[in-house]
Amino acid sequence: MQISDESRPEKIKYGAVENPAPGIRRVLAQNPGPFTYHGTGTYLIGKGEVAVIDPGPFLPGHINNILGALEPGEVITHILITHTHADHSPGARLLKTFTNAATFGFGPHGGCADNTDSMEAGIDRDFVPDFELEDGEILRGENWEIEAVHTPGHCSNHLCFVYLNENTLFCGDHLMAWSTTVILPPDGNMQDYLKSLEKLTLRKEQIYWPTHGPSITDPHQVINQTISHRKQRIEQIQSALGRTRATLSELRKQLYPDTPPELHTAAEYSILASIGYLIEKGNVVCEAPGDWSSNFFAV
Repeated sequence: MQISDESRPEKIKYGAVENPAPGIRRVLAQNPGPFTYHGTGTYLIGKGEVAVIDPGPFLPGHINNILGALEPGEVITHILITHTHADHSPGARLLKTFTNAATFGFGPHGGCADNTDSMEAGIDRDFVPDFELEDGEILRGENWEIEAVHTPGHCSNHLCFVYLNENTLFCGDHLMAWSTTVILPPDGNMQDYLKSLEKLTLRKEQIYWPTHGPSITDPHQVINQTISHRKQRIEQIQSALGRTRATLSELRKQLYPDTPPELHTAAEYSILASIGYLIEKGNVVCEAPGDWSSNFFAV
């Protein structure tokens, strides 16, 4: 896996305008954390009529930096949302007030209210796109074309966006170079996630830009490694539950013994996503269906 020099903290300059490739600008929001790495990377695509991907959290300073990245005479015409976590979509409300640009996404958040709101800076239940995008739909600006690719798994409304002019894919939280993606049930789904990864192996884009962290310059290799890692973890969980009944907490202690306390909940939801996959396959059952604090066991 190749990781760019951006992984060095001293290289981070919040609010600065980067130009990672022709027709692409990026501005980093100052919201670093265990699930956002150095922060949310907002991308500006094209010249003249500009599309913005993931305006980020509700941070007025970051919105000002996005607007400041425009050249004289440029306008933002499209605001594209990969998914409705609160480090990706709430900034659209602020940006829209300054630009009157239309918002585009797969749809509002698809999950029911649950205790995953505390994860990944929360869930944005207020975002509803002006226009809902279908898989494969193409948007066009003055000098750019962007294809929407539906990639459920991390959450059900997750989209990737392909900048067709540069053969580049913006992958949101679907794939990252610095961390594995957290799957948050019930809206997040491991089986959907693996299918979405396999879907991307059929595409030809050679560089991916996640919303968090550096670019991925060997995406097919990273995808295959991710699929292998996820399947290995699923097998480990099934094997553990074949030996004894266990709760999420007990499995986390077995499988993630060195995880710091602040990431215990994330680890347990990652395990739950794999258990959900095994339940769908009929290989595991929950002792008290619907009660995720109860025991699980293999059948």
